[in-house]
Amino acid sequence: MFGKAMQYAGDYRKKTYASVAWLLGAVIAGILPYFFIYQLIRPLLGIGGMTAAGILWRIGMIAACGILYALLYVHGLTLSHDSAYHTLQNIRVCLQKKMENQPMGMIQERGVGTMKKMFIDDIETIELLMAHVIPEGLAGLAVPIGVIITMFLADWKLALLSLLALPLGMLSMGICFKLGNDKMGAYYSAAQRMNNTIVEYVNGMEVVKVFNRDGDSYRRLENDVKSYRDFTLDWYRVCWPWMALYNSILPCVALFTLPLGTWFVIQGWSELADFVLVLCMSFGIGAPLLRAMSFMGKIPQLNYKIEELEKMMQAEPLKQSDQPFAGKDHTIRFENVHFSYQEEEVLHGISLTIPEGKMTALVGESGSGKSTLARLMVHFYDASEGMVSMGGQNLQDMSLESLNDRISYVAQEQFLFHMSILENIRLGRPSATDQEVIEAAKKAQCMEFIDRLPEGIHTSAGDGGKELSGGERQRISLARAILKDAPVVVLDEATAFMDPQNEEKMNRAIAEVIRGKTVVVIAHRLYTITGADQICVLDQGNLAAVGKHEELLHSCAEYQKLWRAAEGSRNWKVSAGGEKA
Repeated sequence: MFGKAMQYAGDYRKKTYASVAWLLGAVIAGILPYFFIYQLIRPLLGIGGMTAAGILWRIGMIAACGILYALLYVHGLTLSHDSAYHTLQNIRVCLQKKMENQPMGMIQERGVGTMKKMFIDDIETIELLMAHVIPEGLAGLAVPIGVIITMFLADWKLALLSLLALPLGMLSMGICFKLGNDKMGAYYSAAQRMNNTIVEYVNGMEVVKVFNRDGDSYRRLENDVKSYRDFTLDWYRVCWPWMALYNSILPCVALFTLPLGTWFVIQGWSELADFVLVLCMSFGIGAPLLRAMSFMGKIPQLNYKIEELEKMMQAEPLKQSDQPFAGKDHTIRFENVHFSYQEEEVLHGISLTIPEGKMTALVGESGSGKSTLARLMVHFYDASEGMVSMGGQNLQDMSLESLNDRISYVAQEQFLFHMSILENIRLGRPSATDQEVIEAAKKAQCMEFIDRLPEGIHTSAGDGGKELSGGERQRISLARAILKDAPVVVLDEATAFMDPQNEEKMNRAIAEVIRGKTVVVIAHRLYTITGADQICVLDQGNLAAVGKHEELLHSCAEYQKLWRAAEGSRNWKVSAGGEKA
């Protein structure tokens, strides 16, 4: 396990090794006073004599050892923490790089709570391993071993008495670890469920309040919190007795030495001076030995967390190469594409060509596979079977960076960062000037609401864009796409949050985005895509038909059904009393 952690320490592992040496010196400085105490006790037993100067010198040495212990201990922990936090940084950076190459769906399936626990809580506990378990644990074990050897040199019989408590303590610790390991998986699963539920509860509080579902939502939160509490208490309930036992036995190195050693001296089997020396040394090694042993309880947890992190890092990455885009044009083809979410196939052998410079609309009922098809196009996932290509080049044969340079993806719900609107738009092209960003905002019809903000385009969008409405966030996402000016544009319900007054402005903004581009539009409002060059009708993961609006109205029953539903919802209005709508 230490080897795994050291792999991420890099050059800072030298500081970890140095911290072990400094803390080893600190532990020695903490034990030496017992040797000087032994020397002060000898004259009281009639063994040799000691001058007043000798007594003062030994008292001074005891004080000096205390000061030296503090200095060495602080410096050793400074080195170990420096190494530990650089190691945590390396683990997080490594994990982030691995995550960047993972399919988006895998990350979303884990949930925000699980990701937060892995990135923050689980990785943070590795700091205990690097900063304390390794340096303090190794130093705490090394010195007692040396002291025990010294005891054997003084009197092997008394030394054996000092060690009699260790097997009992180690047996109790082993049973504690075994029982704890058996319940560790269930404990961490309960913790992940609770984290995900808490995040969902907070994010969905508005919906919960509006629909008066406080009871149901709180009940689920309460159940998951109680489940975590029960698993935790169950874990500790089986461990507590054994934990208390080894914490009581391990420090009492003199448990057998004091009574039996006294009898050995009376019987003449051991010398009084040796007995006092062994007794003083026994009291000296109890504390560091217990501290070293206490870290052992963390090792199973750290093992589990490191293994979980490595499992995440070793998950199947998105298939890509480091090659640039080499396609002959920006025509996109799906060739017998199958795709599954968690073993359930949702696309069944889709073959489709999206011609360059044309508008293609994807329509179908919810769950028909429209958004999945679009996400495969921007390589959020790998197809289970078949191939998606651009200009004849398989998406898996180019780098994500090259693909992303050629596609602007405007999703239904866009995320805005906690920074100014200007910088949020500039994400579309980081090298853009302020004036270019403002021009993109104008084309996206953003200035109407931006001019009303207290600091204009320099106003912060808030955490997750909460300072803006859904429609305003979508217009900013369109401004990003305009600024990026990619040859392929994918619009996933880009007008979903628009009211009728703003929809016309949004459509003008979309016209700016798609001019001269290869465009894929996902739309539920069919009247917005009647002019598309081709409309692809999806039905339960199958491609039902491809054609223009008028053709499909005459030849495709599924499209006819969608059109009737769209027309009905378009003419729908709320009526009061018994009046007809």
